Amino acid sequence: MDTIAAISTALGVGAISIIRVSGDDSVKIVNKIFKGKDLTKVKSHTIHYGHIMEGETAVDEVLVSVMLSPKTFTTEDVVEINSHGGIATTNKVLELLLFNGARLAEPGEFTKRAFLNGRIDLIEADGIMNLISSKTENSRKLSMNQLTGRVTNDIKKLRQNLVEMLSHIEVNIDYPEYEDIEELTTEKILPSLLTFRENLQNIIKNSSDGKLINEGINIGIIGRPNVGKSSLLNALLEEEKAIVTDIEGTTRDIVEGKITLKGIIINFIDTAGIRETDNVVEKIGVEKSKKIIHQCDLLILILNNNELLTQEDKELISILKEKKHIILINKIDLENKLDLTELPSNLLKISIKEKRGLEELKQRIVDIFNLEELETKDLTYLSDARSISLLKKSLVYIDEAVHSINQNEPIEIVEFNIKDAWESLGEIIGETYKEELLDELFSRFCLGK
Repeated sequence: MDTIAAISTALGVGAISIIRVSGDDSVKIVNKIFKGKDLTKVKSHTIHYGHIMEGETAVDEVLVSVMLSPKTFTTEDVVEINSHGGIATTNKVLELLLFNGARLAEPGEFTKRAFLNGRIDLIEADGIMNLISSKTENSRKLSMNQLTGRVTNDIKKLRQNLVEMLSHIEVNIDYPEYEDIEELTTEKILPSLLTFRENLQNIIKNSSDGKLINEGINIGIIGRPNVGKSSLLNALLEEEKAIVTDIEGTTRDIVEGKITLKGIIINFIDTAGIRETDNVVEKIGVEKSKKIIHQCDLLILILNNNELLTQEDKELISILKEKKHIILINKIDLENKLDLTELPSNLLKISIKEKRGLEELKQRIVDIFNLEELETKDLTYLSDARSISLLKKSLVYIDEAVHSINQNEPIEIVEFNIKDAWESLGEIIGETYKEELLDELFSRFCLGK
């Protein structure tokens, strides 16, 4: 492979910047611009003081770490230049590396090489990305479990279970004359498949929790104009994030803010008031709000205790039937004009102005998503949409295998379904993969990682 280089630290003013180089010519290329020891003659995993030079001019005073194959992150020769932080200096060092034969690394290319060279699997690669972007302690723990291989081992055990079933089937298909080999009939396979399916279903449920821990919960705040959506956002965030006025249609775009509940990031999204309007700008905001409704994990509908229920309110209530939701009756400090008999019974009455009911709202969110339970769980499961979709795909194949058995179909049909399930699980850890998958996966990484 060619030699790649990139800046591995955030580009900006700081004490130290790290420029990473990986590939067969790493040492040779860095040695061309380094004044100090001859890097081609130093031992592996050593650090050397010197200067980066452009001709006879010193660019920076640096420490250079030399790590030779195969005991490196990419398993290739790796050199890391620790320079003084700063945009101009860091970019100049990178420029000299590229001029002397290195290629600028693509986002995530160092980690991609680590995978292709057998250093890590895809779950560990995801763990690296998730660890970098972790915003909570639970998210960090989840990412570390992916990095240490615990999740990979669980997937490998599942695949091994399927291999054992497949091996018995193959023997009975290919060598039916061997009387000392137990004939594995569909009746004997079925209990194993049912147990496997139950285990897989548990992993899928836990992995959905993992996705929630890693990515957080998106909660949309919806309602007609002036019911208190922006006020609720500000109260929950304890800051003036959204503009609040008595003028209808003040919020015309999406406003977001985050808090942490039980170690989980909660992303509140304040939407434009949903109503019929002739104002072009407000109409765009209303359309954005309608799209947000379908993307959120939970919707909070705010109704005004001081107003009669409108047709627009009723339409919003009908939307809630398809989603997890909470209905808030705001402004309970004012006269009650809202007919509560027309509404579901699981309402939450609040006064945002007087800060009444906000803690009850937070507890309702905790209860809906079982966040108390998540805090105490062993965080050893998958957490990304790609892996979860492959788990579900594998479950579909197992369901088909069970159905085939119940329909007394030939054992060969059952075998095909089990093989498909085995391959889907293999895609999770990268035992089987497509090149376009790798390109998409590693493109999410930052440069230099």
